[in-house]
Amino acid sequence: MGCAPVAAWPQFSPGSLSKAHHALDGPTHCTSCHVGGGGERKFRCLSCHSEIRQRLAGNRGLHPSLLQKGQPDAQCAKCHSDHNGEDFVPIRWDVSLDEFDHRKTGYPLDGGHARLKCTQCHNPEGITPAARRGILMKDLKRTYLGLSQDCSSCHKDEHQGQVGSACERCHITANWKDVTRFNHATSKYRLTGAHERTPCQKCHFEVPAKDGAKAHVKYVGIAFAQCAPCHQDTHHGAFAAPCSACHTDIAWKPARNTNSAFDHSRTKFPLLAKHAGVACDKCHKTSDFKAPVAHDLCGACHKDVHNGQFLTSAGGGDCARCHTADSWKQSTYTVAAHAKTAYPLTGRHAAVPCASCHKPAGAATKYRVPYQFCTDCHRDPHEAQFANAPCENCHTVDRFSPAKFTLTAHAKTRFPLTGAHVAVACSDCHTKRPEHPTTIAYKFGDLSCEACHQDPHGGQFRAGLAAKSSAAPTGCASCHNLETWRDIAKFDHSTTRFPLTAGHRGVACDLCHKATPLSSGLRRVMFRDAPTTCAGCHEDIHAGQFKIATQQPECAVCHNNTKWRVADFDHSKTAFPLDGAHAKVACRDCHKNKREVNGRPVLMYKPTPKDCASCHATTVHK
Repeated sequence: MGCAPVAAWPQFSPGSLSKAHHALDGPTHCTSCHVGGGGERKFRCLSCHSEIRQRLAGNRGLHPSLLQKGQPDAQCAKCHSDHNGEDFVPIRWDVSLDEFDHRKTGYPLDGGHARLKCTQCHNPEGITPAARRGILMKDLKRTYLGLSQDCSSCHKDEHQGQVGSACERCHITANWKDVTRFNHATSKYRLTGAHERTPCQKCHFEVPAKDGAKAHVKYVGIAFAQCAPCHQDTHHGAFAAPCSACHTDIAWKPARNTNSAFDHSRTKFPLLAKHAGVACDKCHKTSDFKAPVAHDLCGACHKDVHNGQFLTSAGGGDCARCHTADSWKQSTYTVAAHAKTAYPLTGRHAAVPCASCHKPAGAATKYRVPYQFCTDCHRDPHEAQFANAPCENCHTVDRFSPAKFTLTAHAKTRFPLTGAHVAVACSDCHTKRPEHPTTIAYKFGDLSCEACHQDPHGGQFRAGLAAKSSAAPTGCASCHNLETWRDIAKFDHSTTRFPLTAGHRGVACDLCHKATPLSSGLRRVMFRDAPTTCAGCHEDIHAGQFKIATQQPECAVCHNNTKWRVADFDHSKTAFPLDGAHAKVACRDCHKNKREVNGRPVLMYKPTPKDCASCHATTVHK
């Protein structure tokens, strides 16, 4: 019995374990790795491999990216197998190191790291003592575990612990010396003004080696509460106030007067408006700030740009009459002040900039200018058409356009405006013409309709109008009036070759008087050449059945201009007079023969059968 287990061992064991697991060989250790019971195989890998269990729990390293959902112990066998003998290595690694995607480990290799060989990082020197205790692999040259993602685990801290271990705050893996990532605003001293452009080494100087410590650049412990630790006091202690009282970090020069320790308002000349921003040395030429400075008159410091024009006027050339310390160019001389001159500014003149009349010419600028006539300043846009009349007859200083020339004033001219002419805009008649090619014409020699309007009839009525009696209206007025062009009610059609009677009286003019296109794109309505026969306007719907020889058919035989339907046709004059019951038969009951002519059906009246059998049935029903 004692030999039974030994004899049975080879029957169910797949083989001896690898060298790493050799201590677990034998049937008494199966449950150290396997979970008993039927069903699928279950393992206890993570009960021993705590270093892997910790990485899976923290989602660190390569293993979390390789495992799928479910129990991790059951998936270990995908890459690690055993029972293959003592010399078997229970790790399946079928990917070359050159092809391995390091992103699966949670630590992608970029920048300078991408060029490194695996052994430069994965070596026993990089494994911390704390990590060594948790790694089951005794030969640390054969493991990839135990490394830290902290830069200091591989790189020496050149800053000697001044700025902590988060190197990525300032550096990138692509270029260690590139520190543009660092944001100085996150430090205790925010860089503003000219400090933003100052090289780092101006403030962060190198500390020489001392007491065994290596030379290094100083980044912490730099005094910055006052300017003096970095900047030399050019005033040699003359001012007790801080530098910021007169200077800013944007630019040392010029110094500012605002917030200065020296209160200039206590002097005889308080600095106001623009004077407040003037540099001290502009007025104080020497370092003796107590030496008197002339300030009673502006001319003591400023040049008289008006060249003495106002020295003899009221005020004796006091600049304050027109200017202030707030702005020299913005004059305080108002329209109300101008009203006291010989030329008060009214209307649109009140808004005209001074420089429009007083042309800037430096010291030669004139402030007394001619103003008697409008043309002293304004160009005559009418080119002397109204040379003998003042501009005020039509225009005002409130606005030049539109003119105040009214209909009442126009009625006093050679062409009073009546009818539709009253509503015509001035610019429709008064345009540029050959006699005034550069300006608008207001005086005309020809006042006839043709002078402004194009003859749409192309001269068709010139001969007829000339033949009218002198008592009759002449020109366009023979048919039209000034109220509306389309009103031609005064035209009497009975005086023409074609008087309008019956149904023709209600026909629109353009149905007979057709418009023909002209070469210029316009159209001309033909009045004199309008047709006078029926065929001239109406289509022959009978397709020439009633045409005699070369003459046009006489429509009046059957129709009249009162109504189109047959009213006057006398059937007794045909070869088949209608008598008896035939007199009551409708035309369409006998005239049924239709023939297609030019693509449309035409009722044919000739020939129509005359025998009874053609219209009446001959069969007798018993």
